[in-house]
Amino acid sequence: MIATRLVFSSLRRRPTGFIASFVALFFGATILMTFASLLDTRTTAGPDAGRTLLLMASVVGGWGMVIVLFATLSTLSLLIRQRAPELALLKSAGATPSQIGRMIVGEAAAVAVLASATAVVPSVFAGRWLVGLLGDTGRVPAGLEARFGPIAVSMGTGITLLAAITAAAVAALQAARRGAVEALREAGVDTRPTGRIRVIGAVIVLASGLGCGVVTMTVFAGTEPALMAVGGQGAILAAMGFALLSPALLGPIAALLAAPLRRAGVSGHLTAAHLRVRSRQLAGVLVPIILFTGIATGTLSMQAVENTAGTAPARIARSIETLNYVVVGMIALFAAVMLVNTVVAAVIGRRREFGRQRLVGATPSQVLRLVGTEGTVLVVVGVLIGALAAAVTVIPYSVARTGVLVPDRTIGLYLGVIAVAVILTLGSHVGAAAKALRSSAIQAATRG
Repeated sequence: MIATRLVFSSLRRRPTGFIASFVALFFGATILMTFASLLDTRTTAGPDAGRTLLLMASVVGGWGMVIVLFATLSTLSLLIRQRAPELALLKSAGATPSQIGRMIVGEAAAVAVLASATAVVPSVFAGRWLVGLLGDTGRVPAGLEARFGPIAVSMGTGITLLAAITAAAVAALQAARRGAVEALREAGVDTRPTGRIRVIGAVIVLASGLGCGVVTMTVFAGTEPALMAVGGQGAILAAMGFALLSPALLGPIAALLAAPLRRAGVSGHLTAAHLRVRSRQLAGVLVPIILFTGIATGTLSMQAVENTAGTAPARIARSIETLNYVVVGMIALFAAVMLVNTVVAAVIGRRREFGRQRLVGATPSQVLRLVGTEGTVLVVVGVLIGALAAAVTVIPYSVARTGVLVPDRTIGLYLGVIAVAVILTLGSHVGAAAKALRSSAIQAATRG
């Protein structure tokens, strides 16, 4: 009963965190339900159309599910880590670890259920549009009636709820292991090493991505239908592997950039200090940048290579190209939304820090420059790591299909993806900081 009251009280008093969690889960549930609705449509389709719908729901929807789960877990974990002072004070006031755990899991479950229910309506229309597109490109019979039923609802709701509860349970377990004093200290300075399980998982995922690249370049002759499926997995897995390693990578990068940043003035000096003592929290912003850059660059470049090869019949080639762009567009849009959502949540969560900086003499413009400098460093690091992830798909696929190591068209695509990543990252950084600075310094420092 106490935990239930804490759940609704916390959601009511933390609108920013609630909105950020809701946005992440809403878009994730929408993508999951959209592709799962193909399985509902399959129940009334013929054998050939049924196989196509099953393949697209399983392969494309399956990878969409993995990306959604990964990004959602990352966002919710970041939001919960930001609440270290609140959780520490609850423990100091007598709350037991189990009560805090039930509160965190209860919040995540409540938001997940609300987000899943809200995602039903847009998913119905998105599913109809996707089936219509499949009909227009000849993958299923034209005029096939799209259905949205129990499979879409149960899979979308179940997976979204599972992702939210898993993220909350892991974060709650970590919070329960730390004492109140330790949690308060780590709220401002968190230099703990990256967990062994996370590093092992990252190495396995990254090795799997590299394995896909090696298979693409050495095993296939360059004309097999499975070539694009295997090659495309390389960038996705590599991006996820690098994203998991982001806390461990940011520390050495921060040490390397410390001297140049300090020469950039006060904002650069503070950025160097923050990268050193808040690497785990700032690494949470790197995750969506890496995912967006790596997946968008890798899959779009792969399609550009396919267009250059031009060995498939024109009608089939246009059909594959259209579907690839749609799938990539949906996943890239989700990654872009998660990027903005994560950045805004991370910056808004630092209102107390900004208030204290202003109380000791920093002006709002100096705080904005600090946030802008941090955002610049993060986006540069993110797009470079994302490029490494994309290379796991682009280079092997280009060699297999055209014999060229790096096709010329990929450079323009990469620059376009970089431009979008920079605009989204810096725009959301500065915009969120400007919003956080609207309240007075005293109010921000005391209330957060």
